[in-house]
Amino acid sequence: MSAPLDPRNEGISVSDRDDLVRVACWNVEHNGHAGHRAGANQDRRHLAMDILRSYRPYIMLRQELTHAALDGAADLYEEAAAIGPLQCFLSPATPESPNPTAVFVDTSMFEVLASYTHVSNGWHPITNPVVRLRGEPGTKPLSLASFHLCSYDPATREREARRLVTIAAGGREVLIGGDCNSYPHRTDEEVVPLPDWSAVTDPNHFHHRTILGPDGAAVSDTRPDKILAGRTPGANPVYVELGHHSATDLLEEDGFAATASLWRSDQGRRSRIDRLYATARVADALVSFEVVANEDVAAVSDHALLVASFDRDLLRDALTPTSVPAAA
Repeated sequence: MSAPLDPRNEGISVSDRDDLVRVACWNVEHNGHAGHRAGANQDRRHLAMDILRSYRPYIMLRQELTHAALDGAADLYEEAAAIGPLQCFLSPATPESPNPTAVFVDTSMFEVLASYTHVSNGWHPITNPVVRLRGEPGTKPLSLASFHLCSYDPATREREARRLVTIAAGGREVLIGGDCNSYPHRTDEEVVPLPDWSAVTDPNHFHHRTILGPDGAAVSDTRPDKILAGRTPGANPVYVELGHHSATDLLEEDGFAATASLWRSDQGRRSRIDRLYATARVADALVSFEVVANEDVAAVSDHALLVASFDRDLLRDALTPTSVPAAA
């Protein structure tokens, strides 16, 4: 079967151009607007689009799409056209936050089957379209999700993580990513240590990001990552955390790179709070993982850009249903 055509490459097929399905995940602070003000200086937002376009992603998982729904969602469609063309899915803002999540999909690579919005709390709804590799009718759907876990309440983050687990119920294949506002749970394998809370001078940040440990002392909140990718007695992990997988299985240096904050010094050392997760078969198709925190990225946002690349053939195999032996 011929590969889908990529309109960004003058009709050259994806397989002739390359065989990578690139996924970008980025929290662009306030969508590049100056503060929360709509219509403010657009230089940062346009620089963000230039950076994303340089990676030519087929999937973008975005957070903090501030004001993207205004004026008929003009900002949203401008970004989709500038980087793609991409089809975009935007969850609503809430009374608590004007910074919704979004997913962008290149329909030269994927056909869209459905789209859902999960509103499990008053913070950021989860944007969840479902796609299939274009030209591969025998493959399983791939459920995508962009999330932004609560910045201030560990209990809410725990509920949100359990909601993300539900997306993978029923044997679904899933790829999700976002700002976790919390920390990896396998600290013995991490290159970036957990925050030294004695060095954090922002008291709000301390209360937002810590929970009480067994001895009653404040410890870093690692529960969302443990829910999503941790092993529990009698159960396998629901997801593979792709940064960890990249560092430990693909032996890539970027897997354990810190992602935020690129700007602030009062919240302690940079930490790995932005993460991508996938079901195990999808994770097996990963061939490259990059954490981009160069000067241009830092000029746009306090969060690094994550870029995960999957081998298209391996991804197709991962999404091909396995045969079930006939009953004796």
